Amino acid sequence: MGVAIITGASRGLGLALTRGLAELNWRLVVDGRDEAALAAATADLDGVTAVAGDIADPAHRAALVRTANALGGASLLVNNAGILGPSPQPRLADYPLDVLREVYEVNVIGPIGLIQWAVPVLRERGGAIVNITSDAAVEAYPGWGGYGSAKAAIEQASRVLAAEEPDLRVWWVDPGDLRTRMHQEAFPGEDISDRPEPHTVVPAFLRLIRSRPESGRIRLADLAVPA
Repeated sequence: MGVAIITGASRGLGLALTRGLAELNWRLVVDGRDEAALAAATADLDGVTAVAGDIADPAHRAALVRTANALGGASLLVNNAGILGPSPQPRLADYPLDVLREVYEVNVIGPIGLIQWAVPVLRERGGAIVNITSDAAVEAYPGWGGYGSAKAAIEQASRVLAAEEPDLRVWWVDPGDLRTRMHQEAFPGEDISDRPEPHTVVPAFLRLIRSRPESGRIRLADLAVPA
């Protein structure tokens, strides 16, 4: 197996994907903003190099790619790190613009910046880029104007990147509603125990990596293997 970079790997979907690829002997470079949480989450995994930091920091993005290059260079980049914004989420008419800028910085600028650093080696390897998105990118839910519009922006950036980089696979991947801390923040005080755990979508993600369909929008539910 090759080398992959996965952002936002200290919990939730990022950690589940990290575990899934580690079990297949991928060498992984992963990040998270909380150094202690990232170290604890990945301590039992072989072949995982943890690089704590904020994806919005250009120096951190460069460090992730340098670390992957030292392992032979990434053939897979998973842009999973993201932030929701305020909880509960405000209407756009009331959305604090300084917070909206931060949502875009983490959810749009950070992933594009990391792609810019990683793409030369990805080209050499005919690699793949996964940008984690959401149904909020394509549906108009009240209160989701900040996060949803940021995800819509990364989806359009993914489309353009796919057109510009025909030798790469570029997938913008909707994992569906999962039982994560971010999802709980989106619905404060509500019971989200009916949502599936992040690890349940890992088989569909691995199927995506193996099958390498054409670049495009992917719903992991469409790749799920029937029980």
